Amino acid sequence: MRADDAPPIPAALNALLLVAAMGAGALCLWAASHAEGLWVRLVAAGVFSYVNNTVFSLLHEATHGVLHPSRRINDGLGRLAATFFPTSFTLQRAFHLTHHRHNRTAREQFDYLHPGDHRFLKYAQWYVILTGVYWLFVPLGALVFALVPGLLRRLRGPGTRYGEQTGADAYLGRLEDAPGAAIRVEVLGMVAVQAGLAYALDLTLVGWALCYAAFAVNWSSLQYADHAWSPLDVREGAWDLKVAAPVRWVFLNYHYHRAHHRHPQVPWLYLGRYVDERVPRPSFLRVWLAMWRGPRPFPEQTK
Repeated sequence: MRADDAPPIPAALNALLLVAAMGAGALCLWAASHAEGLWVRLVAAGVFSYVNNTVFSLLHEATHGVLHPSRRINDGLGRLAATFFPTSFTLQRAFHLTHHRHNRTAREQFDYLHPGDHRFLKYAQWYVILTGVYWLFVPLGALVFALVPGLLRRLRGPGTRYGEQTGADAYLGRLEDAPGAAIRVEVLGMVAVQAGLAYALDLTLVGWALCYAAFAVNWSSLQYADHAWSPLDVREGAWDLKVAAPVRWVFLNYHYHRAHHRHPQVPWLYLGRYVDERVPRPSFLRVWLAMWRGPRPFPEQTK
């Protein structure tokens, strides 16, 4: 589908959702830091894990240029959304578009064990994703790139089994041409917003960490469930997962991931129109539970 043929971008709705989700997230951070009852703090962290996924989904829209029809406003809102992840918008866009180019290729088959794969590394990467530790690498990676850009480049591993198996070669290779000055400004903005929230809301480290730990698990659990054991095809290699409607609404139809990969220029509001009901649609819960058993042998090995 050409961008000109895509449905219109719901710009006003997107802006309203971004403000509402960030406001709700700030309220959750405050409650997790100041509520007297532990159960209230846990509920606040749980709610934060969902509303911050709304913010992330809008950041995802911005990386594809479909958050707002104006490129300047689209990128500005994307940078704002990125501060709540927190990360650099430019880095996120570079990495996410790299994912679209390499989806389900040999560089993104984390769900399969290939001959010659380093088993410990494969399993470590897999469970880092499942447990939410994967999230931690995003803000830390942005900080490292801003402060010591050469370090991430040295971790790329071009031409090595490590670089191919982990996807580091493809993803960190994008940093060779990344606009370092813009990224450093965005990282400074992300630190300023997080520090501003901590000061204005008098956040505690425990309350902040509780919210972001819950978000990390919730966000990370979906980041490969929508691809695990899907067809090995760049465009078709994703699932339109079945999930409770309220959850799908909060995630802004992110679970319609096959539809998104086939039509990346379609705004989230209309993705349901592009779901092919003739194609298997597993439930998110079924795929997520199966993932805990670990990567599977590559299909050719079982023939």
